[in-house]
Amino acid sequence: MGPEALAQVLRQLTKHEAPPELLVGLHTADDAAVYRVNDQQAIISTADFFPPVVDDPYVFGAVAAANALSDVYAMGGQVLMAINLVAWPDNLDIAILSEILRGGADIAAEAGAVIAGGHTVTDREPKYGLAVTGMVHPERILTKGGAQPGDMLILGKPLGTGLITTAHKREQVDESDLAAAVASMMQLNRKASEALQRPGVHAVTDITGFGLLGHAWEMASQSLCGMRIEYNALPLLP
Repeated sequence: MGPEALAQVLRQLTKHEAPPELLVGLHTADDAAVYRVNDQQAIISTADFFPPVVDDPYVFGAVAAANALSDVYAMGGQVLMAINLVAWPDNLDIAILSEILRGGADIAAEAGAVIAGGHTVTDREPKYGLAVTGMVHPERILTKGGAQPGDMLILGKPLGTGLITTAHKREQVDESDLAAAVASMMQLNRKASEALQRPGVHAVTDITGFGLLGHAWEMASQSLCGMRIEYNALPLLP
């Protein structure tokens, strides 16, 4: 769903008053919600799932899991556990689902998290992802807002995975290019998140469905500042 349509739908929900413990919620439309438990701990909660973007079931599960976990990393948090989210057609071999879940579990384990449960529904098209729970110190939360004039925009991964996977569905991409995109999508943002704890980081977001420009606009609008992007400096996949 596009950002404008999504904002229109969520506008009705933001009329309800949120408790003070909800540090990040619907009003800011950030990568994840954050709820303060005490002065030292806040819970990060997020969910993400989508239909297959690659043919290999295991790889799809790994890609979907890494994508869902990235929202916790974007908030400056540590992943604790995850819940499988599955939509599955009745006429599709259940062995394929086993491979998808195996890929997701392996990525979760790499992140130091555990798959603690899940939920399934019947659907015409397979879909997979995770509901993820993480932890962060209330004073170290990173959000889309907060960028300041003079800040440098740093990308943790090269751009182009969306274009390449779309071209793959149309059989219009080289296998080498697809392999590069898959490797990028399976790579966790864990190390990048650890680097974000250094002083001087003011705003962070996870670039996914809305693309670079969409997410850059969200950061700029929430930070009340402009953003200049030099095209020739952007890291791109082959």
